[in-house]
Amino acid sequence: MAVRDPSPSLYNEDLAPAEERRWGAFSIFNVWTSDVHSLWGYYLAASLFLLCGSFVNFVIAIGIGSLVIFFLMSLVGNAGVRTGVPFPVLARASFGTFGANVPALVRAVVACFWYGAQTAAASGAIVALLIRNESILAFHQNSHMLGHSTLEVICYVVVWSLQLLIIQRGMETVRKFQDWAGPAVWIMMLILAVYLVVKSGTFSFGSEIPRDVLIEKTKDAGVPWEPGTFPALAAVAATWITYFAALYLNFCDFSRYATDEKTLRKGNLWGLPINLLAFCLVAGVTTTAAFAVYGEVLLHPDQISAKFDSWFLALLAALTFAVATLGINVVANFVSPAFDFANVFPRQINFKRGGYIAALIALILYPFAPWETGAAHFVNFIGSTMGPIFGVMMVDYYLIRRGQLNVEALYHEDSEFRFQGGWHGSAFIALAVGALFSSILPTFTTILPAWWGTYGWFFGVAIGGAIYYVLRIGARKPAFAA
Repeated sequence: MAVRDPSPSLYNEDLAPAEERRWGAFSIFNVWTSDVHSLWGYYLAASLFLLCGSFVNFVIAIGIGSLVIFFLMSLVGNAGVRTGVPFPVLARASFGTFGANVPALVRAVVACFWYGAQTAAASGAIVALLIRNESILAFHQNSHMLGHSTLEVICYVVVWSLQLLIIQRGMETVRKFQDWAGPAVWIMMLILAVYLVVKSGTFSFGSEIPRDVLIEKTKDAGVPWEPGTFPALAAVAATWITYFAALYLNFCDFSRYATDEKTLRKGNLWGLPINLLAFCLVAGVTTTAAFAVYGEVLLHPDQISAKFDSWFLALLAALTFAVATLGINVVANFVSPAFDFANVFPRQINFKRGGYIAALIALILYPFAPWETGAAHFVNFIGSTMGPIFGVMMVDYYLIRRGQLNVEALYHEDSEFRFQGGWHGSAFIALAVGALFSSILPTFTTILPAWWGTYGWFFGVAIGGAIYYVLRIGARKPAFAA
């Protein structure tokens, strides 16, 4: 739809409702192949596989988690199809025309953290390949800068730079890139699994990994329970769901280009529960076979490929993993902050400039490497910051507004979404209280039990959404007349 006389402080062409809807089910499916089929996605899946302790447990925990992800993505995805607007514009309905900049910036900062993490993972795959050469290995071991080896810094900057080339021509280029990058990674993952299974002479899901090894390998995973126990399985499902916390907010950045809700549902069905479970099973088989071949638990696929006897296979694996990570970074960690930063200053920042800002922040973060912690711990901490925002937005769209939204009013300063000077007090009260219990208390204090942080995102969604609902309903009731 065309917006009539929009406010300049709320509108540019990138933020406008999508007019061209070209994304079919295959493109939506590949949003998820690009998002999951990465080094970090494999690392998390393999880590969670160890926590499950058995094949059956793994299927149950990941299967339930993937179904929940499908449901949640359908909620925000349908909102994108119906309105055609990106995440920061949709957030105006609940947080206010200018208040929406706060959740947009939170999402943008989180994307910058993930952007750095994924770029580091991709460059690590290249480093693992290069150090097969003895002279390069010596350089890697003896030369350091910015808290890393000089070789790691060089590879990080190269991969970081290559990603910027993809976004030069906007979202249609993103779609074309992910349509071949996602399937390419699937092929490489299958080659990796088959190679190791043949080399090990066995096909198994974890039975060859002794329990004492599982306990030792998972003791610092951020999940305080032994592998295979019910609490550990619940934590696996929760962590898997939380891994997608960022995209619960901004999946509408992609779904708004889908042709219709039926197409979106089909793409989500194949891309989420079916694809996620299959990918995790491949990760489990590969981890087990790698243990049988090399006698150690290797959670990073680049660590596995670096051990290949064949230089060609190692090269192919490294390049594919790097491409995979470029795919997820563009999809999950470039598109969102590009829109988010543009939303803050639409007259000065467009899609490209917003993406450049995100990439620059990721570059600045590299010397500090905040992502170099246990997979589950990092995912839960990052994800918990966005729970209250999701809760507020979904309660507002589905329970308060019943899925009906005046899209044109989202682009006018003096519309119904102005609230209190462009800020909605009820949304920010809900956000503050939800963040207190989802992120602040479990991270910086010992007031709450140790397991609380594992479910921080869920507490944030529930508490933030419930408080927002109560405040909105209370505001609708007429004052008591004496």
